[in-house]
Amino acid sequence: MNYISVNNLSKYYGDKLLFENITFFIDKGQKVALIAKNGSGKSSLIKIMQGLEPPETGDVKIHKDIRVGFLSQEPNFDLEKTVYQTIMHADNPVLKASLDYEKALDGEGDLQAAMDKMDELEAWDYEQQMKLILSKFLIHDFNQRVGSMSGGQQKRLSLAILLLQQPDLFVLDEPTNHLDMDMIEWLEEYLSKNNITLLMITHDRYFLENICNEILELDNGILYKHKGNYSKYLENKELREENERVNVERAQNTFRKELEWMRRQPKARTTKAQSRVDNFENVKAAATAKAQDKAVEIEVKMARLGGKILELHNISKAYSENVLLNKFSHKFQRGERVGIVGRNGCGKSTLLNIIMGDLHQDAGNRVLGETVVFGYYNQKGLQLKQDKKVIDVIKDIAEFLPVGKGTISASQLLERFLFIPSQQYNFVSTLSGGERRRLYLLTILMKNPNFLILDEPTNDLDILTLQVLEDFLMDFKGCLVIVSHDRYFLDKLTDHLFVFEGNGKVRDFLGNYNEYRLQLKEEARQQKSDERAASSENKSITIDAAPKRKLSYKEQEEFKKLEIDIEKLSKEKNDLADKLSSGSLEHQQIQTISSMLEKIIGSLDEKELRWLELSEFA
Repeated sequence: MNYISVNNLSKYYGDKLLFENITFFIDKGQKVALIAKNGSGKSSLIKIMQGLEPPETGDVKIHKDIRVGFLSQEPNFDLEKTVYQTIMHADNPVLKASLDYEKALDGEGDLQAAMDKMDELEAWDYEQQMKLILSKFLIHDFNQRVGSMSGGQQKRLSLAILLLQQPDLFVLDEPTNHLDMDMIEWLEEYLSKNNITLLMITHDRYFLENICNEILELDNGILYKHKGNYSKYLENKELREENERVNVERAQNTFRKELEWMRRQPKARTTKAQSRVDNFENVKAAATAKAQDKAVEIEVKMARLGGKILELHNISKAYSENVLLNKFSHKFQRGERVGIVGRNGCGKSTLLNIIMGDLHQDAGNRVLGETVVFGYYNQKGLQLKQDKKVIDVIKDIAEFLPVGKGTISASQLLERFLFIPSQQYNFVSTLSGGERRRLYLLTILMKNPNFLILDEPTNDLDILTLQVLEDFLMDFKGCLVIVSHDRYFLDKLTDHLFVFEGNGKVRDFLGNYNEYRLQLKEEARQQKSDERAASSENKSITIDAAPKRKLSYKEQEEFKKLEIDIEKLSKEKNDLADKLSSGSLEHQQIQTISSMLEKIIGSLDEKELRWLELSEFA
């Protein structure tokens, strides 16, 4: 069943063409992602689908029998209403079904039809679902005024309401922004359900990898369609770009021959020659076509880093009864790459501010080396002057920047960071949110830091910019500290984690985020196994007098096979765990092995549980 059809859409932003004559369809059960550079028209496309903006050409057709739920970047709430009042609004189909059912019980309406509708919408346990979903997004006070909530809380409330409404088609614009790791992983599992159809704009590459079965790429106004997940998209894109390079090279060879012929020809030409002249412009256009974006480089000359960098000794910090850090100690080494993870409000930004010296600890000592030059990208620093031109923002720092053995101009640096020359003279006020973040990040890197701190650097950045940033950070020789909810970004760039576990406790985990999650699952599995073993021992002590039944022949055979399977799976688990901890694997290999390890742990858990059940009678 076709849910939505987008036909020959074109859209301009001022004089800039965003996209032209794009067409795509979404059918029931499809999970589609739309990816593009910032400013390419992703959000404009969503607004056209909502009916909030008109297209230049084309139309959008939505099946009359389906409900579409849109998650926008800016929720539109009545700020005077409470959370509960906002959720239970009149447009909520589940609420309407509940009210119709109550009326039918009083004799107003068809009771059977009302009950069927309640069944269809699974409305019987709506209140329980509401509490579950809101709790996942850390919204517990139903009587809180929406106006008193932070911007991030309001966006989480908007997402929770959309999930509760259960539309036939979800259209989500950056759904992972303002979510912590636990929320993102829960949302990923929720959206992976087979009965959910969605169109999503996201830069979360694990979402693209684990959820989506089709990716739409909007590039220079053209829409490319890729069947499969993110890995398949990367393969297809690389193949397409290679074909484009070959075609451009072939056209350039032809162009050189045609240009030579044109220069030799007299003014009077035959009809056949005139046809060749007319085709010359087409050949020229193909030869000068841009096969792909140039490889973008951010190369800055890092200030020298001395032997002593930064030492934190027994750092403690609390606000009233809320303990954020309790005797935290760490001595930073040259080239260290650490990720910081934990729930929102647990103290991550507090630690960063203490590291920077912007916040004083309650107890403990901070010892800073003399050669440290901090570069701190934080959320509060995104306040660029609206009336400044992009190039002037950079020139205010430096007209030329030392790189390698030479220098580079402000304009050249901007171009390397995806600001084309014509865009450099635009005012900051005309930039999209992602473009502003990119510009602010560049101002940080221009100061040649040797200790770089990035607080949620991936928000609103497109995938191309993320890849550029990752390439730069992979080569960065200084200390790197990252707070991010982007799991892919953390896995690629960090070698250990500070995990905020609550009540001031910070765990230093050697490994990346994916390895940490696997470790948590293994610890949970081991705890369950220990609890079952303890329970089994208690039963054998208290039920000695009870007659013990014996295993049937079939159960005896199953019991023997389980012992063999458990031994084999345990060996496979240990072998894979050793490979992960070797530190010699590529990112894609880590992904594959981690996925295999997760499946083996799940299978091992099931078999051990069954073995324990049978062992009571063996």
